[in-house]
Amino acid sequence: MNAGDTAWVLASAALVLLMTPGLAFFYGGMTRAKSVLNMMMMSFGAIALVGVLWVLIGYSMSFGTDAFGGVVGDLAKFGLHGVLSTGKDMPLQGTIPELAFVGFQAVFAIITVALISGSIADRAKFGSWMVFAALFAVLVYFPVAHWVFDANTTANGTFIGGWLNHLGVIDFAGGTAVHINAGAAGLALALVLGKRNGFGKDPNHRPHNLPFVMLGAGLLWFGWFGFNSGSALAANGTAAFTWINTLVAPCAATLGWLIVEKIRDGHATSLGAASGAVAGLVAITPACAAISPLWAIILGVLAGAVCALAVGLKYKFGYDDSLDVVGVHMVGGIVGTLFIGLAASPGAPSAGQGLFYGGGFELLGKQAIGAFTVLGYSFIVSLLIGFLIKKTMGFRVTTEAEEAGVDIAIHAETAYSSASSGGNGFHPLGGKAAAEELSGFNADDLLTESTKARKVTS
Repeated sequence: MNAGDTAWVLASAALVLLMTPGLAFFYGGMTRAKSVLNMMMMSFGAIALVGVLWVLIGYSMSFGTDAFGGVVGDLAKFGLHGVLSTGKDMPLQGTIPELAFVGFQAVFAIITVALISGSIADRAKFGSWMVFAALFAVLVYFPVAHWVFDANTTANGTFIGGWLNHLGVIDFAGGTAVHINAGAAGLALALVLGKRNGFGKDPNHRPHNLPFVMLGAGLLWFGWFGFNSGSALAANGTAAFTWINTLVAPCAATLGWLIVEKIRDGHATSLGAASGAVAGLVAITPACAAISPLWAIILGVLAGAVCALAVGLKYKFGYDDSLDVVGVHMVGGIVGTLFIGLAASPGAPSAGQGLFYGGGFELLGKQAIGAFTVLGYSFIVSLLIGFLIKKTMGFRVTTEAEEAGVDIAIHAETAYSSASSGGNGFHPLGGKAAAEELSGFNADDLLTESTKARKVTS
């Protein structure tokens, strides 16, 4: 065991966990004022639920002994059986305790599930979302993580890990397993739940708090250094290499997105800057150890421009991906994954050889197999799970609840209350008045009788 490597991976795991609350701010700011709490709760619900599932079965299904020819791990490590020793006989993953690796991979599972929620903002039941999150984690994320990340071998060197890893697909930190996976699932759920009332027409669907969006993007970017550099599983040159790419690609992507906005709309916006940075982070995730920083700049500009154009496809094709999970994460993940097949450098840590370095189309073909296999599997299974929930317990709130606000209808809460702002906070009339002005409803009219009683008592 190496103490420095262990410290770096544990710190990186904490950084990646912070990304999910950061995502809650990023998504929450983009929703209406009367839906922000529901949006943030879906991220925090993913933390709670997937964290438990990961310890029980997720780690074993993702990194346990292969059970079906590279499809999924067995349940031999149920409840982390065989992993918990901290003495001289502790199991290691490279130079770190396996327990550190368990924790690091847990937060990847958490944020993958949380990312999906942005596609169904403003209209989903929280309980139905939690059921979907559990089924998606077990049936989609855990197997796909095994395909992509598990590189286990037997004592004599026989490969027993995931089939995409064995094929030679390069995905250093999760362009397929995390971003394409979440984006495809988001598209499936957007189709299952249908369009928001007033989709494409109602100006009230604009982001209610752009500073929240910028704050969330900053937290995501900060945590992403743990996401990518931590995937080196050591405090070494590979971690430093990926750190630089994680800096420069989103910088370039922000510029790419803003240029497209300026040409297309005449304005460079704060929402565009935040979205561009995230698009660059998504694209560099699989490629951060495979391409040089110069190619990372080119990839960033490309991803920023392509994703800026892709987010408009929902209006052309008529699917309501509320917060652009498809346009940013699925499209950005595809761009980054395929770009490896073009620009992977033999001198980079991943040691791939792309088309531009004389490697022909072999690596590009493998990257395409990885990207589109995960996309198809995630979309189909997520679609089936979504329809099952829709037909049994229902997935979408009523029209009345959607118009009044998901926060008050589902959680009996509002984001901006006079008690928290004291009448002198975010709005001259107080927080509650701000929420009612922004959302067009009276919060007291929709409180449950028990909540009203608690208010009177207090």
